[in-house]
Amino acid sequence: MRAKDILITGADGYIGMRLAHAYLELTDMPVVLWVRAATQEAFEAKRDRLEQQFSRYEARISYESGDLVKERPFDSVDPRRIRKIIHTAAVTKFNVDPDTAESVNIRGAEKVLKFASQCDSLEALGVLSTVYASGLKTGVISEVPLEDVGFANHYERSKAAAEAKLIRDFDYLPWRILRVATVVADDQTGHVTQFNAFHNTLKLLYYGLLSLIPGNPETPLYFVTGEFVKDAVFRVMQSTASKAIYHVCHTRSESLTLGELVDIAFERFARQQEFNSRRILKPLYADAESFDMLGTAVDTFSGSIVNQALSSVTPFARQLFIQKEFRNERLVSALRDYRSPDPHQLVRNTCDYLVSTKWGKEEGNVVRTGN
Repeated sequence: MRAKDILITGADGYIGMRLAHAYLELTDMPVVLWVRAATQEAFEAKRDRLEQQFSRYEARISYESGDLVKERPFDSVDPRRIRKIIHTAAVTKFNVDPDTAESVNIRGAEKVLKFASQCDSLEALGVLSTVYASGLKTGVISEVPLEDVGFANHYERSKAAAEAKLIRDFDYLPWRILRVATVVADDQTGHVTQFNAFHNTLKLLYYGLLSLIPGNPETPLYFVTGEFVKDAVFRVMQSTASKAIYHVCHTRSESLTLGELVDIAFERFARQQEFNSRRILKPLYADAESFDMLGTAVDTFSGSIVNQALSSVTPFARQLFIQKEFRNERLVSALRDYRSPDPHQLVRNTCDYLVSTKWGKEEGNVVRTGN
């Protein structure tokens, strides 16, 4: 049996589904779409949704399921068929609890690596990580293995640990690590189909629920679009170079600061009569100690709106004080035609989309208000 398939884990996730589209549309490779499902019923529901998305390519797709917390999540996949693997399955929430981070992002990743070791014809293994695997490291961060300098949350820690395990114990595999920045929109239009901490923070600001924000307004923030991530991963996986780390992000000079983000958001919000009628002021910037003290104080009001607002920001708050300068030379070399979007326009478009659709609840109401 000649190996010719690509296995995509987390194939029903935001990045996994985009990569599935790319391989089905741009190659003739058979694609194995692996989804997390604890029961047959859950698997069938996910498979049905994917079949609707990919009905044109039915003959080239096989659907498999498993659970990364279980002992043998890839038993249904024949390793002799697999030529490439892209591992996207993970828990990506900043507030993930330590046990889940350990069982899914670390031990689950190890199970993927063990399965990859059984694929005798494996040509390429892509493991999606995050730029936040750099933890609390400051200054220049290159596309090289990381040192443990502490972390802001269990998500960061778990992704760094998964990277370290790959490099330490599975270095014989043809691996590539792709550290992805925060995805803020599907593309440059600002359309959003998956919401994360970035969008939730903007929502808190819009409704006046976050009058104090942790961080230094000069802290750089690294944003990308889903399209950019898909294209970058696809191109890197086409490369014959292995044992390499790529930063799927833009450089500091191509990115915004926290202060610029807040300024742009409030400028776009101010175009809405609803927002202006509430006379909401820009948030004040709190130092780490002050924000921690506030969080401790409102913990006594568990369940309150203020408590919920602060608790949604707290898991990544420490990152908003850290000056990082990500380098992406290896990625630029792999892409060749690399271009960074206008970060100001990307955030403007995203804010307009969020406001006009009430954060995706009223999709038909998208309104562009100009530059």
